[in-house]
Amino acid sequence: MATPIIWPQNDGQPVSCVEKLKMLEENWQEVQDVLRDAFEDAILMGVSEQVMRDRLAELVAGLVSPHQGRDA
Repeated sequence: MATPIIWPQNDGQPVSCVEKLKMLEENWQEVQDVLRDAFEDAILMGVSEQVMRDRLAELVAGLVSPHQGRDA
C-alpha cells in the first residue's frame, strides 16, 4: 500500500511541514513492514488468514489517542 498523499489534520487542512511528512512516510513504511511480517508469519504457522486480519484490525481499533484524557 502506497503512503497516503495527504495527511489531513483535525481542521481538514493537510499536514504541510516537510519534516512531519517525512516522518509520517517513514512510520507508514515501518508499520507496513511489521504488519506484513507478522501476518505472513501467522499464516505460515497455520493461523487462519481471516482471524489474523480481524486481530490486526482489532489492534488498530483499540489504539488509544495520545490526546485522550486531555482537556480539548
